[in-house]
Amino acid sequence: MKKIIPIILAVFLLGACEDDLNLAPISDPGSNGFYKNADDFEQAVNGIYAAFGVQNNVDYASQYVVLDESRSDNIYTPGQAGVRDWNSINNFQNTLATLGTIRNVWNVTFNGIMRANTVLDKLAENPGAVSDAGLRTRFEAEARFLRAYFYFDLVKWFGKVPIFESFVTPTEALSIGRSSVDEVYSLIISDLNFAIDNLPQSYGGSDHGRATSIAAKGILARVYMTRSGPQLHPDGPCLGANEYGQALGLLNDIISSGKFAMLDDYADIFAYDNEGNSEIIWDFQFIGGGLGAGGYFPTEYYDEGWARINLPFAGGNPGDGSKRISDNLLNAYEAGDMRMESTFQLDYPGENGDPVDAQFFDKFMDVNKAGGDRFDWSINYPVLRYTDVLMLKAECILQGASGSQSEVDDIVNAVRSRAGLGMVSNVTLDMLLDERRKEFAGENLRWDDLVRTGKVVDVMNAWIQEEDASGKMQPVTNNFIIYPIPQDQMDVKQGLYEQNPGYL
Repeated sequence: MKKIIPIILAVFLLGACEDDLNLAPISDPGSNGFYKNADDFEQAVNGIYAAFGVQNNVDYASQYVVLDESRSDNIYTPGQAGVRDWNSINNFQNTLATLGTIRNVWNVTFNGIMRANTVLDKLAENPGAVSDAGLRTRFEAEARFLRAYFYFDLVKWFGKVPIFESFVTPTEALSIGRSSVDEVYSLIISDLNFAIDNLPQSYGGSDHGRATSIAAKGILARVYMTRSGPQLHPDGPCLGANEYGQALGLLNDIISSGKFAMLDDYADIFAYDNEGNSEIIWDFQFIGGGLGAGGYFPTEYYDEGWARINLPFAGGNPGDGSKRISDNLLNAYEAGDMRMESTFQLDYPGENGDPVDAQFFDKFMDVNKAGGDRFDWSINYPVLRYTDVLMLKAECILQGASGSQSEVDDIVNAVRSRAGLGMVSNVTLDMLLDERRKEFAGENLRWDDLVRTGKVVDVMNAWIQEEDASGKMQPVTNNFIIYPIPQDQMDVKQGLYEQNPGYL
């Protein structure tokens, strides 16, 4: 898909040109004469993927950094002034409903759903526009995969959300309330099963990066595992469904496909010149170099002071809101763990040569590959990688799915061996979570791991007691497993939505 992104950009730029060009946005169901042939529909599907790109000065992956990693025990960012959105999120404030981040996440994610629904509507209205039945079905499967992906994020972040299965106008949306979490999951599971049945296992050439049946299996496995977690919040993403067996079957399908493997060198997974390697099952695609299709998410991690010295452009987290790696996470690494060097930036020489105290993730940064500005990083964002699939399999077994302790131990020891660490035995769920924390540090999985396993409240409160020297963080309760509905959504029609408990 690397070659497709400039096409997406061109479509949107044309849609923004002079009115007399008579070009409407491709996601508008009233588009003037669009959706006439297969090329039109391919551009429209590409437009759904474009929702992962930079909008409102952040990209989609940036949402994971702020809502997931900054919420977890991997980052300590109470803030000196406390004015950054991620400070309030880190501190578990109950006033988050008015944050721009919360509003933006809701809007961007539902915008992606709207784009997917528009494609699905137009395919249904004019099936003859795509004469190749196989291609038409693939377009439908891609749109449904992406709709499911967006809804899965929404249900993890907000719990109950409105379901839109076709394009609706803003006026029509005012009559559609929030559906139960179980109802949202029903749509997600239906969409992903359709994607599994109708997407190819892989693509070649310029189509690389599109959703595959294997990616759909991996996301559906995560869905089943999340649904299976203890229901600590009545409207949270975990339902106690005990579907670890279903998840395990999907994970085993991915493993037995033979299309993926762990790389020998951990740092190679994230190398700019090694994208699409055997570890990557699905990722968000970005192109830097001033083409307008680069990513922003690496900028979410680093300190502004470091950037002024090491990068040719401004950006990064200001001194009063640094996303500092927690001491607890750093102390979790054993001596000799080879992942540390490629995961963290710890201290750096300042402008006068003196060392500057710093702790931030630099897993996705290469100063020699910086783009034209802070929105132009060319590195892809890994959504699902093979090591995650293996470790999710181990988790399913520990949660009661079929399998042996030796299988669990073998998976964990393969991960530890690559990190240069010794072998362990009789791995428990807590040990597995500790290994996952170090393996995926900075990849924004930690919060989901804690929520999915029902350990989030206990782990986070113990960590706050240990780490929060500022005293700004509030105790974590079950209410904080999900976020508040954005206040502007609450205000648009009184009584349409009920605010999630625990928030003002």
